[in-house]
Amino acid sequence: MFVYGATLILLIWVRFPFLQWMGLVSVSVATIVTIAIWERGQWRLGLFVAPRLAVPEFLRGLLWGFLLIAACMALIMIFTDIRSRPGNGFPWLELLIVFVPAVVHEELLFRGYPFQKLLRWNRAVALLFVAFLFAALHANNESVTALGLLNVFLGGMVLALAYERYGRLWFPIGFHLAWNLTTGPIFGHEVSGYEMMRSILVETGGGPDLLTGGEFGVEGSVLMTFVELAAIALLSRRISSARPALVSEPGNTAT
Repeated sequence: MFVYGATLILLIWVRFPFLQWMGLVSVSVATIVTIAIWERGQWRLGLFVAPRLAVPEFLRGLLWGFLLIAACMALIMIFTDIRSRPGNGFPWLELLIVFVPAVVHEELLFRGYPFQKLLRWNRAVALLFVAFLFAALHANNESVTALGLLNVFLGGMVLALAYERYGRLWFPIGFHLAWNLTTGPIFGHEVSGYEMMRSILVETGGGPDLLTGGEFGVEGSVLMTFVELAAIALLSRRISSARPALVSEPGNTAT
């Protein structure tokens, strides 16, 4: 965290232009320096892996993230007057300067080396403590609510289990990216309070904030709570059934 903070301060001092890329550069430097010093360069982060592993896991993550948000959106449309109409297109520029660096930054910070180190010490502490920090990072987001923070906490649990599923970062990266892109650039909702300049669809109609999520987006909806709990249960079951294979796989241990 010291290296991460110091790098952020340096980038702010030199007026680095892109906020999300600033975070990604900082966490990358911190990860490299910490592993080099503390682990003497010997730590399998789960990022630099063969394409035969990374690509299918990333694509599975995209599918899981899309299905999770689509399921929540379907429930919102069933129980409220929220509907979708054509928007003004996909925000390709925001994809490059906001969404991609934000996702990789957060996955390296919250499912990367610090989480993995904690996970080897105590699984319960790693899952709960890091999910709490993940939610705390969003506490100052625009239009944040208590329910929204609870759902971000549960989202942190979902993404931690997504890392555990394969012991690598590509599944949670794909999951997280599809989660954000489906929420905002596709369906036109706010992403944890962030509103895009462009989206494929835009929402019309309304309903109680408890169901729609209000200005915080679908992550502020109680329906998202139920969807996330279902995702946690399903991922936990898959991890339990796959655990013997994960333990014996060479790519999931430090060297």
